Amino acid sequence: MRSRDISTWSIWGYLPVAFVFAVVWMHSIAFAQSQAGAPLKLDTGEEIYKAACIGCHGPGGKGQPKSTLGFEPPSTFPDFSDCRGTTGEKEFDWRATIHEGGAGRGFSRIMPSFSEALTNEQIYKVVGYLRSLCTEPGWPLAELNFPRAFGTEKAFPENETVLTSTFNATGNPGVEPEITYEKRFGVKNQMEISLPFSFQRADTRTWFAGVGDAVLGFKRVMAYSSKTGSILSLQGEVNFPTGDPAHGLGAGVTAFQTFGMFDQALPAKLKVLDAVQTQWGAVLPTHTKDLPQNFYFNTAIGKTLVQNKGFGRIWTPMVEFLASRDLVDGAKTNWDILPQMQVSLSKRQHILADVGVRFPMTNTGGRTTEVLFYVLWDWFDGSWKSGWK
Repeated sequence: MRSRDISTWSIWGYLPVAFVFAVVWMHSIAFAQSQAGAPLKLDTGEEIYKAACIGCHGPGGKGQPKSTLGFEPPSTFPDFSDCRGTTGEKEFDWRATIHEGGAGRGFSRIMPSFSEALTNEQIYKVVGYLRSLCTEPGWPLAELNFPRAFGTEKAFPENETVLTSTFNATGNPGVEPEITYEKRFGVKNQMEISLPFSFQRADTRTWFAGVGDAVLGFKRVMAYSSKTGSILSLQGEVNFPTGDPAHGLGAGVTAFQTFGMFDQALPAKLKVLDAVQTQWGAVLPTHTKDLPQNFYFNTAIGKTLVQNKGFGRIWTPMVEFLASRDLVDGAKTNWDILPQMQVSLSKRQHILADVGVRFPMTNTGGRTTEVLFYVLWDWFDGSWKSGWK
């Protein structure tokens, strides 16, 4: 259902063709269903696909050739046998595109709405069939891709770019932007690169600005279960001392991070929460005299709410509980709480924003309250300019 960008062609030139095609196709379904003695079987996802979808998407979900279509497609049709796309989208997104049509999610308008031609149960069945076209084992389904929180890394491997900014709400003024690039490769792997910046005003009222410590990371999914809604991953990172610690830009030493992530979907009957995400790990610097070893534990809980009867904009209120302790004698555990709200910005829901406030709960001396904000671009679903209308 997810056709790619249509910026290379003029939709107005093909809109009449698309309209006629959609009307004829949907009426053919209704006509076939009404013929006495020869009813069209729509009991399985495969039967529904062959009746309603194969005309464009072709046998096996690989897309019909232009010679068969009879009109110019907006772009290459998605290949539903490609596991990267089939497993990378949630059923929620597939059903929304089928129910609302391409226009409903910022895709090609040639994709018609099937809200009147198919029941919700039939849409469920055809989505199940489409997902079965991925025959390569080992791909975690996107239902295990829970909303991204600020402090708690999620276990699902992603393709996205995130720009996060942290503002000091108390103490000396300052802002710390950070750009993170995440690239999924293979079935269960992800590479991550982060580059932080900092703009801080010292007690002397002098502003310092520069690059912080760059981070290179690798994530690997170790185990998952779509049946239980569980996913476990491990990640290792190297923090490079690219900043200037004299001006508060980085730690000044190379440090290694290792951590695990376990995310768990919660039963639907527990209506107030969707999932629990946890992360635990340690920071292991090469010179502990300059930077102590540190252990931390983060957890996030939240609930996704959807507008337009389950097909529209998503809102996800979340709360994180963050704990951190230096591994030195006499150190105390720092506890923080971070309430936040994530919202989808684009119709395609590949551009999201999150805003939250991090409050120190213990050992508050010298620790500031922070306002956090990020914009996330899931570039697997298209360019940041696409999918808005």
